[in-house]
Amino acid sequence: MLAGPKQKLLDELVANSSKEELELINEYVAGIIAGKDAPVEKNPVPKKITLVYGTETGNSKRVATDLAVKAKKNNIIVKLASLDQYRLTDLAKEENLFVVISTQGDGEPPIAAQKFYDHIHLNGFRLDRVKYGVLALGDTSYPMFCKTGEDVDAQLQKLGGTRIVPIKKCDVEYEADAEIWFEEVLRSLNEQVDAPAGIKIQPPAEGKSNKKIYSGTIVSHVNLHDISADKETYHIELLAEDVDYLPGDSVGIVPQNSIELVNKIIDKSGIEKDKRILCKEIEYTVFELLHKKVNINYLHERVVKKYAAIVQQEIPEIKTGLLKLLEMYPVKDEAQFEEVLQLLPAQSPRIYTVASSPSAHNGEIHLTVEKDVFEINGETQTGLCSAYLSGLRIDGAVDFFVQKNKRFRLPDADKDVIMIGPGTGIAAFRSFLSERDATGATGKNWLFFGEEHFVSDFLYQTEVQDWLHTGVLHNVSLAFSKDRDEEIFVWDKLREQGAELFAWLQAGAYIYVCGQKDPMSVEVEKELLSIFEIHGGLNSDEAKKYFERLKDEGKYSKDVY
Repeated sequence: MLAGPKQKLLDELVANSSKEELELINEYVAGIIAGKDAPVEKNPVPKKITLVYGTETGNSKRVATDLAVKAKKNNIIVKLASLDQYRLTDLAKEENLFVVISTQGDGEPPIAAQKFYDHIHLNGFRLDRVKYGVLALGDTSYPMFCKTGEDVDAQLQKLGGTRIVPIKKCDVEYEADAEIWFEEVLRSLNEQVDAPAGIKIQPPAEGKSNKKIYSGTIVSHVNLHDISADKETYHIELLAEDVDYLPGDSVGIVPQNSIELVNKIIDKSGIEKDKRILCKEIEYTVFELLHKKVNINYLHERVVKKYAAIVQQEIPEIKTGLLKLLEMYPVKDEAQFEEVLQLLPAQSPRIYTVASSPSAHNGEIHLTVEKDVFEINGETQTGLCSAYLSGLRIDGAVDFFVQKNKRFRLPDADKDVIMIGPGTGIAAFRSFLSERDATGATGKNWLFFGEEHFVSDFLYQTEVQDWLHTGVLHNVSLAFSKDRDEEIFVWDKLREQGAELFAWLQAGAYIYVCGQKDPMSVEVEKELLSIFEIHGGLNSDEAKKYFERLKDEGKYSKDVY
């Protein structure tokens, strides 16, 4: 408490000072407290950082952009760049480099970050002057959680860079962790010799999310396969007004756990289903939490290890479900189960490429969902979200968000398009063709589609035939692998049509691939390189350069999973 006269003087000084003057006073006092001379300059020289991001779905870009705004508010000059636009020759010249990067599929970098990733794994250069930090985005439901971020962090250090903040690995709900990481970045910059005094770091905003959640009502729910098929693929139409999306985009859906499974878990735990539990600062009933918010089906080894610590038992670190854990290694009381609830990871959204067109299907979102059936330890299992969606009925409600994919966009209306989409990969191209049909696009369209049997598995057969008859589709190449003794796939059809396909490309056509990553997209790319050699008269290196040029010009795009 200041003495009366001093308090009066301070009150008058504050009341008659501008915001800028108060900031200068703050710096002056902070300098004195630190035992330093008051700053001579009114405007200290700001720090400079480079903030780069590698993204597939847009999350890393969103985070990096938000962090850039925060840095500028703290008197820091920011160079913000996507890794596919970043000049690799600038890397060794950087002083403060911060990388925000996601991990795709089996621990791979986003397509936009591939060149940067490959570059830093080449030998022959040093980064001794570079100070850096890495923010890694991932999903703990996948075994290669944040692997790309880990690789980048380790490689920058190997090349001589100085890590000034530890790597931060973020799960699906990444916003708060990202801000905590950047708080460490700002603190580290502030501790450098020429950093301005008095920088104030805002605490992370709890529960912040940039995703707009839409709610759709199911108006159509149809199995696209014939009754004789041994698989199920559902065409689902959602009535949802004012959804902002384009052909090529996807939607994210958080699946709900089955009520039967949730009730079994509650019975085994001994807890009351209506008991209210605080989880991540939001209150839910136990039933709500287990039904809609957390993963209880395929818990990662890390979660199993934490469960073992709570129940104080030796448990093999394997991926398993919560019910099995409770059956084999039960909790001793309700309080112990409440501890278990706190360690369960949030339910991850599943991503589905949109099968509709905003021009052709106004106020609707269409999805193509194959019910995923597989075996684990001799037991038949189904994919959580595909089982959830395939079990919904007319008038059911589904919440979703739109995930933009700016790297998978239709070209101008007069450009030709080649689409390779076997299985559910046809979803994106149903969207493309519907859009081109509705808008009267003049470019030619060629579809490659494949499945097991023509009679039972030709997804959207009637629509494809109609597009062919009306001239929307100029070519259709079909591959049904099990209708003949010798299996045939879409890449075999590419080989058969290689000369014409290369002619389309030479005339400026754009080529798109959507569907299963391995083996489909891998085999397709191998066949394309072969076509470039055979029909383009190129050697192996020239074919690879031709392929790279298509990618750089945006004439080759893929959406694979």
